[in-house]
Amino acid sequence: MSNMNRRQFLTATALFAAPTLLGLYGCGSSSSSSEPAAEGTFTFKHGFDLDYPPYSYRNDNGEIGGFDVEMAQAVCNYYGWQYEAVPFNWDAKDAELNAGSCDCIWSGFTLNGREDDYLWSMPYSDNTQMIMVNKNSGIATLADLAGKKVGVQTATSAYDMLQDEEGQAALAATFASLEVYDTYTIAFNDLKAGAIDAIAIDVTSGNYLMSGEADYTFLDEELGSEVYAIGFRKDDTELCNQVNAALEALAADGTVAAIAENYPEIAEFITLGK
Repeated sequence: MSNMNRRQFLTATALFAAPTLLGLYGCGSSSSSSEPAAEGTFTFKHGFDLDYPPYSYRNDNGEIGGFDVEMAQAVCNYYGWQYEAVPFNWDAKDAELNAGSCDCIWSGFTLNGREDDYLWSMPYSDNTQMIMVNKNSGIATLADLAGKKVGVQTATSAYDMLQDEEGQAALAATFASLEVYDTYTIAFNDLKAGAIDAIAIDVTSGNYLMSGEADYTFLDEELGSEVYAIGFRKDDTELCNQVNAALEALAADGTVAAIAENYPEIAEFITLGK
């Protein structure tokens, strides 16, 4: 499937039965109902990284796409909500959420290490942080990164791991430099141009960037593992409950699997319904 085909939007079929909430992750207990707002009366403002394929992005025509975008749209279809895209630079995510510009951060967002910072949905994807290199670089192990220029996107889990003394800070100390980018797309372009020697990146985003690029691969050694979930403001329990209920229903009726088929690089890592 071509990149353009992967970026076509899936129009999820709205369901008519109200969901039963069988269990929650992170949202906690609340007397708030998990019943949806009346159809057409609520606009769900989806906050996401504007350049984090295959989870969320703007394509060359300015249209939004990605697994997380399609999933958020499917949740809105399920409840009859209006969908509003709120793309932002990733390092502005907290400011956007706290200002009320968006209702959640839903964009390949790592739960691990941020458990107490947000109200979290159930996890929906497993992921692993790895090192991407050119196959002809001579870099075969993490030890081979000593004296090399390594790229990473700002405010990502890979960046955090390379700063954390209990994570991979000791490894990062061996690099000639850690080059921090606004997006992984820019970092990958620099890797192809030879401006950097490697990229620390999550495997799903890396798989997407490397699709059709036979010269690049991951090292066998991993930097760490994580799960993705949706981050809400801590007092938005009802909304978190509603989104969790929709995710369970959309997994049960096959919508999640159908959307994941558009993104083969990440399909095996999606945990909803498994």
